[in-house]
Amino acid sequence: MRRIPFVPDDLTEPRDLIEAIKRRRGGQLLKLDRMLLHSPPFATGWNTFLANVRTDLTVSSKLAELAICYVAVLNKASYELEQHAPIYINAGGTEQQLAALEQEMLDVALFEPLEVAVLELTYQMTREIAVADQTIETLRELFGGEQKVVEIIGVIAAYNMVSRFLVAAEITSELD
Repeated sequence: MRRIPFVPDDLTEPRDLIEAIKRRRGGQLLKLDRMLLHSPPFATGWNTFLANVRTDLTVSSKLAELAICYVAVLNKASYELEQHAPIYINAGGTEQQLAALEQEMLDVALFEPLEVAVLELTYQMTREIAVADQTIETLRELFGGEQKVVEIIGVIAAYNMVSRFLVAAEITSELD
């Protein structure tokens, strides 16, 4: 038995919120949404915030999805990886790179210098919490400024939140 059951798939209220989530999701509620809808205020904030993170940043979707997939691997959030691996591939990542993320000893030779820096930042933020000054400086140089550094930090932080929610709520796959 689940720790917390999903709300019904055919939930109709609060209508505006459910319609907004379905619009963002292409017409359906995912299991994550059906868990979040236990708290409409939380689901509202989540939907708005993550919609902005996914669509309104200047950092490339390939780099964002690389970080998201690596967060999923590091936090053992299989649902997050299931959802974002295809997006990473569609954004220009390769199957070989994706497979490398799941290896204990990450083969950085498969990645460009900026990707390696994003992976290092992701690892430090997810596993060590503290981030080395050199990591930020490297990203600042490679990005050519602060905006994308702040954005990739935000993406990593946001998806650490997502993965921790998924793991705590025992959401492991859309397919089960």
